[in-house]
Amino acid sequence: MSPFERQHGRECSSYDQSPSFVTSDETPWSIARMAVGDTVTSPASSSNLPGPHTSHIQVAKPFVFEQQIQECLSSAGVTQAKDDSFRLQGVAWIDSVRKSLQLPVRTFDTAVVYYHKFRLAHPDNEYGFSDAAAAALFTACKIEDTLKKSRDVLCAAYNLKLTPPDHVSSDDPMFEAPSKTIIGLERLMLEASGFDFRVRHPQTLLVKLARYHNADRQTVGKTAYEISIDMYRTYTPLKQSTFTMAISCLELAARIHNIEPADLFGPDGVDYENWSSSREEVMETLLDLLDLYTHHRPSTSVGPQHPINVFLKIRIVLNHESSDKNYPRHTEWIEKRKHLINGASSRYGHRGTNASPKSRRTTEDKSSPASKSPSSVTGVRSRPGDRGRDGTVRFMLEPDRAIKEKAIVSEYTKLEEYEEYEEEAA
Repeated sequence: MSPFERQHGRECSSYDQSPSFVTSDETPWSIARMAVGDTVTSPASSSNLPGPHTSHIQVAKPFVFEQQIQECLSSAGVTQAKDDSFRLQGVAWIDSVRKSLQLPVRTFDTAVVYYHKFRLAHPDNEYGFSDAAAAALFTACKIEDTLKKSRDVLCAAYNLKLTPPDHVSSDDPMFEAPSKTIIGLERLMLEASGFDFRVRHPQTLLVKLARYHNADRQTVGKTAYEISIDMYRTYTPLKQSTFTMAISCLELAARIHNIEPADLFGPDGVDYENWSSSREEVMETLLDLLDLYTHHRPSTSVGPQHPINVFLKIRIVLNHESSDKNYPRHTEWIEKRKHLINGASSRYGHRGTNASPKSRRTTEDKSSPASKSPSSVTGVRSRPGDRGRDGTVRFMLEPDRAIKEKAIVSEYTKLEEYEEYEEEAA
């Protein structure tokens, strides 16, 4: 029995429990002070100990606009040619493997969106495009409830290079190491997207719009559906809403088959405001698709079916419309002021010089707590091992909740301000 126990005439019931004579007003720290003559102080009473890190908050971003995409690729040192190569190869890999596995279009849409967001968050020199594409497809299979093992995805991609008699099974030991790599990249896929599982699928709305406007199923309808799949070879799915993508595919398909939009949609046209869209956004989508069919026609499904002159004629008509109505090339583009030296004139070389920000969307919310997290278009710009090095990263879907939490935390973390002044001694 210890001297402490003999002094009070009781024994402790166990090693990790407080003595049985502790009352509601007494704590183990107060008893310890009585035993040693008030020489022990509580850790909570020390004001010099730093508090825990308030953590970073990353708010999910359902839309990523062209200005953010270009800034992210520029910061990663990716050229336009390299970006086109990695983007088209990755999407082609996903498309071929998902057809081999007989996966639905929804899984393809989700996989490509995750692949694009992953590339914007991580430089291309840190991974191979096939590994990123496999991880994106593997993650999309879980999200869309079309479950496939990582070995199944790798096996399907490997068998595409072989003849049917030489096909191997997914249990082959050769897929052991690549499978672990894909499982490791899956976490980075989710982090790059902010754990946001909301993905837009324009194909369902496209079919409904085609039926509503009595579009021919074998010509306009079929071409529009193929365009909706080719569209994922661009960054349009990250920038536009479901209706904007669907109506753009339908209009482009009608123009390809020499049908004027007024004949398809009627003399009154499309009520964009009713769908929370605009003609500027549709025009941006159409021009993005025409860029794809003009410069990368062999890599698409619709491009080889029509001569290039068809797309050039459509582009000329749309360019005249954009010029006459002063449409910007890219919407949601905010000009950044440049510091001028010696009266030099400012020059902006990008393609969205006429854009003006809309009130219903902003490219950057200065009040959002996401600004505290590592900077990138998706809130992620760190290597796999550096995540959370400066504090825990927390993911949120509701911006309002994140803003309120930031305001509450700032009351406890703000620094005190002092005024310095000089006083002459008498």
